[in-house]
Amino acid sequence: MKIIIKFTIATEEGLAALLTLTHAIAIEKFSKHLELSFVEKYIHENFSDSNLVEELNSMSNQWLIAYVDNIPAGFVQITSKGVRPSSLDRKRAIRIANFGILKKYFNLGVEEALLEKSLSVCRPYEAVWIHEYIQNPFIGLFESKGFVKQSEINQLDELPLNAVYLIA
Repeated sequence: MKIIIKFTIATEEGLAALLTLTHAIAIEKFSKHLELSFVEKYIHENFSDSNLVEELNSMSNQWLIAYVDNIPAGFVQITSKGVRPSSLDRKRAIRIANFGILKKYFNLGVEEALLEKSLSVCRPYEAVWIHEYIQNPFIGLFESKGFVKQSEINQLDELPLNAVYLIA
């Protein structure tokens, strides 16, 4: 099994891979916790073709895709966008957002490879934050890489799920 992490841009290939991954991973992540119609609305509002092209072309974002034997297996968005924890107000900080791996690739080293590459991209910043729902299966991984879960519980962006900030 060969794991490769690549930056992606708004090419036909990159967009197709991200569309497939964003839709499948959002359903896997949230359908246990939310009604499917709500998850589909979230996907439409955040991961439509036009929205992804705009986000891929934004100077505020970098997108990475994890491939296993040349098959897209996961992705992450590294961004300056999002509500940052108040403790980072005066720091040069970046966000790891939308970190996701297809379930069939869990525990094969894909999540570690994707997070390691993400952290290397974030190295020039004073701090890195993640905002994730409390039941996210990767919180333990994030903590094992030096992220500290903050005590404040809030809502995950526009989703009605309890979330926490993790800061490294």
